[in-house]
Amino acid sequence: MATPLVVSEVSKSFTMHLRDGIKLPVVSDVAFSVASGECVVLGGPSGIGKSSLLKMIYGNYAVDTGQILVNHKGRIVDLAAADPRTVIDVRRHTLGYVSQFLRTVPRVAAIDVVAEPLLARGENAASARQKAAALLEKLNLPEALWQLPPATFSGGEQQRVNIARGFITDHSILLLDEPTASLDAKNRAVVVGMIKEKKEAGVALLGIFHDEEVREAVADRILDVQQFSPRKAIAA
Repeated sequence: MATPLVVSEVSKSFTMHLRDGIKLPVVSDVAFSVASGECVVLGGPSGIGKSSLLKMIYGNYAVDTGQILVNHKGRIVDLAAADPRTVIDVRRHTLGYVSQFLRTVPRVAAIDVVAEPLLARGENAASARQKAAALLEKLNLPEALWQLPPATFSGGEQQRVNIARGFITDHSILLLDEPTASLDAKNRAVVVGMIKEKKEAGVALLGIFHDEEVREAVADRILDVQQFSPRKAIAA
């Protein structure tokens, strides 16, 4: 599928139950697509709904209306209406996500945190750990840390584990929520190279990058999320 991700007429609001059920609009009538080998960057000021939009696509947030269509195993799946089992399968095989923060698992070594997505897809442990080691080395994480749980790592070290975990699979769609936020210049450059490799492999990427230099290096186009903001319309 040349366009593996299509978002159509998606709207979202949050209900403030502690404020007499007031509805807070987030986005309205969002419509765009991401092609294979393309990196689309979500633009706009903080608080406009960029991260919420990524979470809706990944299935962490429900949508009020609209469709989120992905090509999953040769068929079109609407994630906005899919059951939890289907969402989990899409995440395992089709839709990857690198968040801003690593959700660490107690007592699990960093190399195994990175390898886990491959193990979940049935790859043998030796092969998965070898690929994990290659990525951790590429991201300049000291080998002395690979066998340690990342809970005690610095923010930048944890984020490199997080990135390796998100990039280790061959998902056809990859969501990126500020992946370089905690990194130094050297490792930001590594991640930019990794994103370009994903694009060359035909992966459709959708991301948020507040670092202007990184954004300019990876973006094929920037989608201004302000155009989908109901709050902007109300203010106008």
